[in-house]
Amino acid sequence: MSAHATNEPAAFPSILPGATLGVMGGGQLGQMFVHAAQSMGYRTAVLDPDAASPAGLVSHRHVAAGYENAEGLAALAHEADAITTEFENVPAAALTALAQLKRVAPAAAAVAIAQDRATEKNHFRQLGVPCAPFAVIDSEAALQAVDEELLPGILKTARLGYDGKGQITVADRAALREAWQTLGQVVCVLEQRLELDYEVSVVLARGFDGTIVHLPVQRNIHRNGILATTLVLPGHIAEPVAQQVLQAARRIAEGTGYVGVLCVEFFVLGDGSVVANEMAPRPHNSGHYSIDACDVSQFELQVRTLAGLPLTAPRQHSPAVMLNVLGDLWFPSGSQAPRTPDWAAILGLPGVHLHLYGKAEARRGRKMGHVTITADTTEVALETAARAARQLGLPLDF
Repeated sequence: MSAHATNEPAAFPSILPGATLGVMGGGQLGQMFVHAAQSMGYRTAVLDPDAASPAGLVSHRHVAAGYENAEGLAALAHEADAITTEFENVPAAALTALAQLKRVAPAAAAVAIAQDRATEKNHFRQLGVPCAPFAVIDSEAALQAVDEELLPGILKTARLGYDGKGQITVADRAALREAWQTLGQVVCVLEQRLELDYEVSVVLARGFDGTIVHLPVQRNIHRNGILATTLVLPGHIAEPVAQQVLQAARRIAEGTGYVGVLCVEFFVLGDGSVVANEMAPRPHNSGHYSIDACDVSQFELQVRTLAGLPLTAPRQHSPAVMLNVLGDLWFPSGSQAPRTPDWAAILGLPGVHLHLYGKAEARRGRKMGHVTITADTTEVALETAARAARQLGLPLDF
């Protein structure tokens, strides 16, 4: 399945500050989009069913409705001059309906690709972008027909899996069958387990006129399936690897007719080759450092693409390390009662930038915020990040 742009760039004049930009979804990505839009002089409108959503609380207008609620969609379209999304599981049909009334970017067809792992991987293949060998399991027959070469592997639900959810590592056929039953025998993708060297991601922005700009390639470290640390340090990623992933990400954006901010995650194998893991049709956790370390953040790029403004290549002015802040930090040593972390301890360190998302309740595994560390040199950035991690009680995995 492929999505292609069907409108000429001339059909998308710039929407200037003073207009209203809308976003589907009220989480932290929506909140940071709202902050970026407001700093540039735009009004904002958010559609999210949660009355206490982080983005809804800081927006000029919050439409408290479900993503498929006709009245809510009509209200958002009435408020906003253009609309984007902050997460990929907004129903594609809702974006299609909105696009009949107002400018929408990214398009529903592009978002739909990212909503289904099987569709996504076939899309990568069609565009000539390598990915891990895989098989789609949607029946007992497909389960029995799995190639032995795919084992050991990782079984993932085709839809709605994120941050390690809906994924089970399987060693053999017996474990595969048990895992598929555990996942409710829904449509799944079995990926061959590869020997990884490390993981990287590319965040790019593509405008209506086809212009593409990108952030520096980011190196990512995951813990329990959730992004823990992003490193954006000069010379930290071999140039051949950086060029491979940038070219592949551009191919995906162009081949999809994509407009907006797009993140593509890649696995780097031991021989230096790369395979695409998945794409996210929105800003990404691994690009949060750009708020503090670049002259144009991923969220400003999202505003610019949606509004049809010129895209300028972001420049990173400081080496950066980003540490995710999960709800686990509120429960030290297995305590049952939440306790606010000692933010003053890390804010006393030079170059530390704390971003909390304003979520009402801390829960284990829930993304509550992030900390970005910037410095003049890689060595100082890593040293300060290690001190901040120790203060917060985070493992030193970088």
